[in-house]
Amino acid sequence: MSADPLLLSLDTATPCCSVAITRGGSGDGEVIASLGLGSGTTHSRKLLGAIEWLLSAAGMVPSELDGVAVGLGPGSFTGLRIGMATAKGLCYGSGLPLFGVCSLDSIGVSLRSTKRVWVVLDAKTREVYCGSYQTGVDGFMERCSDIRVMKPDDLAAALNEPVILAGDGVDAYLDTWQTMTPAVEFAPLWHRFPRADMIGLLAADQARNGHSLDLATAVPLYVRATAAELIFRRHQEQG
Repeated sequence: MSADPLLLSLDTATPCCSVAITRGGSGDGEVIASLGLGSGTTHSRKLLGAIEWLLSAAGMVPSELDGVAVGLGPGSFTGLRIGMATAKGLCYGSGLPLFGVCSLDSIGVSLRSTKRVWVVLDAKTREVYCGSYQTGVDGFMERCSDIRVMKPDDLAAALNEPVILAGDGVDAYLDTWQTMTPAVEFAPLWHRFPRADMIGLLAADQARNGHSLDLATAVPLYVRATAAELIFRRHQEQG
């Protein structure tokens, strides 16, 4: 594996999916090409076409890549399945290794702040997927909590320090965040959705160390149970 791995990355955790080609890591890497697909786009219909267009625009073919990186979520269950299936298909077809990065990390580590950052992605049913980030000893942001699912009101009540909020959950539950004390700061709009380019840059360390996912067993990071799992559990409990 190259010291500066060349990765194709994608994220489909939210309505705004993206694909990118990156070389190297988050501290010293570069984004060669990236493409975002708007919220009106159906991932299953546009994703492969976007990947083909991106490779062509960059003048590359899959055999030149060192691997594929996918945003693991959490997020839309359907979107995550499409992203994982697409990434696995690319790897099975090319023999490339697969790497996975938490989608929230692609937002949280891309910010620079002395304040704690909370990334909140809309989980629907008036809940958010959330995780917190702070500056580490190396000067870069790093996640300092587990990823969890919470009601916005509960998260707001638990925060007792000035923080920065990022992610599409900011707009989805703006009424809740605006009542917080102390007042919360909102990250710029370009930190609302996971970014495939950051997924690729963050996956570089995994690639350098050979820590790829098992194609047979790799699954998205759902955090909460799917509807099918809840129905199964209910049937189990009812005997």
